[in-house]
Amino acid sequence: MDISLVKDYLANFQEKELPETVERELRVREMEGKVTSVIGPRRAGKTYYFFTLIKTLERKRTLYLDFEETFLKNLDSTDVLKIILNIFPEVVGENPEYLFLDEIHNVRGWESLVRTLLNRGFRVFVTGSSSRLMSREIATQLRGRALTYLLLPFSFREYLKAKKRNYNLNLFSHLGKLKKDLREYVRFGGFPEVVLKGEGEKILKEYADLAFFMDFVERHEIKSVTLARYVFNHFLQNFSREFSVRSIERKLRSEGAGFNIGTLYRYVEDLEDTLFVFFLRKFSQKAHERELWPRKVYLCDTGLANLYRFSEDFGRLMENVVFLELVRLASERPRVEIFYWKDQRQEEVDFVVKEGMKVKQLIQVTYASGRDEIEKREVKALVRAGKELRCRNLLVITWDYEGVEAFERRKIKFLPLWKWLSQTRNIY
Repeated sequence: MDISLVKDYLANFQEKELPETVERELRVREMEGKVTSVIGPRRAGKTYYFFTLIKTLERKRTLYLDFEETFLKNLDSTDVLKIILNIFPEVVGENPEYLFLDEIHNVRGWESLVRTLLNRGFRVFVTGSSSRLMSREIATQLRGRALTYLLLPFSFREYLKAKKRNYNLNLFSHLGKLKKDLREYVRFGGFPEVVLKGEGEKILKEYADLAFFMDFVERHEIKSVTLARYVFNHFLQNFSREFSVRSIERKLRSEGAGFNIGTLYRYVEDLEDTLFVFFLRKFSQKAHERELWPRKVYLCDTGLANLYRFSEDFGRLMENVVFLELVRLASERPRVEIFYWKDQRQEEVDFVVKEGMKVKQLIQVTYASGRDEIEKREVKALVRAGKELRCRNLLVITWDYEGVEAFERRKIKFLPLWKWLSQTRNIY
């Protein structure tokens, strides 16, 4: 460890004006004796979220370390303790109270370091690249001493803040502009750099390559890069669709590929660890059946679909946007779980929102601008699922149709996507 470089780094950060940030909707809650862990896919804005928190604190009592810095990489826990306990007080003249440790997975023995810091009474915040600091990894290593929060790319509300939009929705012209923004958001996603700087496809390609090589291949010590690339591309092409590992196996076998089915299962699970894709379980009243295949796959950001899809399917993109909004809701409300529903007739409902023991809402998503464009089978499946799951809160999210109607003595609400996205914090 080059102590002179560390001293310069600490001194510069005390004087540094932190960059302007977009206010995020995520609200973390501190708890004495627990580390606050913020996880999420690469480039979702975790570092800038730290800066937002730091701006509210007394700088002389706050230590920020970015372990992606060359001279801070590959330190061990003893080195970091020396920075916190000795070097920071020497440079700043105060003992730190708040510790923000960015990309902490680069520290050898980070688990014991965090436990030591908590035991000494420090208020600790950590982030890491998505696959290196998963919530289950934190839970295992710190034995219940962590509160983990998920930070995804911008929601549509955050997107509007970033674009500095302030619409009066009583004006038709403003509503039209809002819908144009929403179409742009659905197509190109909410990664902060893409929203603020443009050049979306070039940036997104870089993100996808980083996630593939660093979070997937290197992190999980993948042996067959060819098989891993197929799995990666398959999910990015088939978002918002049901899949099973056996279906992927059959397709690969038909193309003459040779591999072990256990390896394929492991690669699928490893890819989910990157938080670049999410797998949605099928609902069942029996808990053990919910863990079975098939599942549906969704992307952490719809912009990624531009890299791999071969046709425009705006309805699937809308469904992915709705899924991510429900994931944000579930992250804030721990008792909320999200599933999809499918019966033996192959009738399907996109989302089952369960809170505690009760199914609170059933949701279909369709790219429809008028009632006549909504397929009867979607409404029929919604009603059938409502009867089976004893849920009367039935919703169809559309592009531009709003209304309420009765179907088989069940009331169904139709709501445009833009309106639903503005009220999802109170969806029931």
